[in-house]
Amino acid sequence: MRLGKVTDHTGTERQSSMTYNHGTGRGLMNITEVAEHLGVQVRHVRRLVHERRIPFVKWGHLLRFDPADVEAWIDEARVAADDGRSW
Repeated sequence: MRLGKVTDHTGTERQSSMTYNHGTGRGLMNITEVAEHLGVQVRHVRRLVHERRIPFVKWGHLLRFDPADVEAWIDEARVAADDGRSW
């Protein structure tokens, strides 16, 4: 069952391929779960959504987040440690 469109951090919309997986219980996350996962306040996640800096699913008036998209977004933002060598 498709749940809606996903808007990534660049504002590009695409059809979500996320389906609820009854076997693992790993479905879409709500805004509170994302805030807890990121260790920030819900208000900050709402700002990220407003600025279209985090991928989300707009399903009617509800905001939902694909856990795989959130993890990919975190990986994209990851900065490698500096090893002290200058190139």
